[in-house]
Amino acid sequence: MEQVDDPQSTRRRFGRARTALVLLLAINLFNYVDRQILAALEKPIADDLGASMGQMGRLVFAFLISYMLLSPVFGILADRFRRWVIIGVGVIFWSLASGGSGLASTYGMLLLMRCLLGVGEAAYGPVAPTIIADLYPIEKRGKVLAWFYAAIPVGSALGYTIGGLFSAHWHWAFFCTVPPGIVLGIWCFFMPEPKRQLIGGTKPHKPTPADYLRLLKTKSYVLNSLGMTAMTFALGGIAFWMPRYLVQDRGLDPARSNLIFGGIVATSGLFATLAGGWLGDKLRPRLSGSYMLVSAAGMIVGFPMFLLILKTPFPACWVVIFLACFCLFFNTGPANTALANVVHPSIRATAFAINIFMIHALGDAISPAVIGHVADANKTATSSGLASGFVVVSVMMLVGGLLWLWAARYLGADERAAERSVPSPGTPGEG
Repeated sequence: MEQVDDPQSTRRRFGRARTALVLLLAINLFNYVDRQILAALEKPIADDLGASMGQMGRLVFAFLISYMLLSPVFGILADRFRRWVIIGVGVIFWSLASGGSGLASTYGMLLLMRCLLGVGEAAYGPVAPTIIADLYPIEKRGKVLAWFYAAIPVGSALGYTIGGLFSAHWHWAFFCTVPPGIVLGIWCFFMPEPKRQLIGGTKPHKPTPADYLRLLKTKSYVLNSLGMTAMTFALGGIAFWMPRYLVQDRGLDPARSNLIFGGIVATSGLFATLAGGWLGDKLRPRLSGSYMLVSAAGMIVGFPMFLLILKTPFPACWVVIFLACFCLFFNTGPANTALANVVHPSIRATAFAINIFMIHALGDAISPAVIGHVADANKTATSSGLASGFVVVSVMMLVGGLLWLWAARYLGADERAAERSVPSPGTPGEG
């Protein structure tokens, strides 16, 4: 029989859940700061190290290869061991690797540091959402995960901004992220491990080949992952090259354009991520596929909006960029909430890890290099050729929207199947 907590105990559990959310959100913030500093400083780094656009694109590929290959390993470990320890070690490791990027004096050394950065982030990416999912009930999960993923646009914007401030001394931008990362990593070691929401108090079982097969048979999980892959392919490549495009093709000042672009990404992404999570939760009682429908709507509208960026003159183009970013970030909360809702908690970390592997292996691990090579092939005396690369990959936005529309047909049934095997908690809980 379920024990009824007194009000003081309930408040304590909610307080612990909020503390965990704040810590994970802060870590996710620095996660994306570390990633996007490289994008903001891509051109001065390339000039300093004598690297081509294709080589700079391969830096993203190197980071994501280690990230996506090791995510399933850490996902399986997280289904067996204390997750906060895994996260803490990973955060400290990637913070040191980020500092190592600032020490790089050759392209090869920078390539190695980006690979090590991926190792550290692999210990965090598939694990953090499972803690949040265990702390909050399904009816609140979309809103809470939206707050967590709001760190993506804000952290990315801070990365662009910090990078812009250090464009003349790019090494120091990477050094700035080391101290807060280490502090956040140490904090993780003092966090209590939340109880996994399991049947009748049973222990989480070790993932088996049958569990992987069950994921592949969950249609909404597969289609959602494919939609996220298409979105990541387009958005990852465009985000990496946009700072250079704004400077080289549109003639903007690098420091000022990074500051404005970062502010737009932060503002539009924050509001879009929170709005998407809120709307998905709001529509869920009436539309069983609400999370997928919200995701699809944003991506389908965002596709033509992005193409307008390439033709709209400045300063009016800043408005178009804001609207496009809003549309493209609208799916972040709903899509990840849908992932958490359709899998059993005992394999949830593994499910997120497989999703991470998939969206990066077929998504932004290759799109920056694709754009870079297309740009090299279409480069002229007056153009970097990046616009051609943007057009090629942007079609995947539309593909992602269509895949999410398809996934909406199955989401409700898959959620109900998962709920039948997991008791619904009334309040956040910790062990």
